[in-house]
Amino acid sequence: MRKLTVRAAVTFCAAVSLATVVGTADAAPVTSPRSAHTLAQESMQPSVPTQPVIVDCFWHPQVEPGDFVLACGDGNSRLISLQWSRWDANSAVASGVNVVNDCKPYCAAGTFRKYPVTVRLDRPQAWKKNPESSQYTRLRLVYTDSKPAGYGQTVTYPLWN
Repeated sequence: MRKLTVRAAVTFCAAVSLATVVGTADAAPVTSPRSAHTLAQESMQPSVPTQPVIVDCFWHPQVEPGDFVLACGDGNSRLISLQWSRWDANSAVASGVNVVNDCKPYCAAGTFRKYPVTVRLDRPQAWKKNPESSQYTRLRLVYTDSKPAGYGQTVTYPLWN
């Protein structure tokens, strides 16, 4: 008898769960013939290419990030406080700050110093991880004031693809 009660309870719970997932006819969206026609036409339109992305150290695509790590291995160089004035199919431009570890006397004991920069992204190409998306493949920093020791006024980095 106990076996029958447990089986009935399990069956009842499964039925209630299924009813909750399926819902009622009143909860179903109403689609008019006109909206179905509009949807069909939209699906025939050529797709609009998405904006290029910049890919971070964890292979996450980003658009207009507020910060970005340049030195993925140790985090000793990163961009912060990025304010984007342009982000389009060809290039992106931002102002911000490059925070760089001076590694003196060595990196673990070094001091992070801030340098104002202009950031430019360009050379979009298909992203190997998602070929339907494009990603910027070059990043250029222009130091607008002081610069880290050993750096030029302009520094160019290839971005991973």
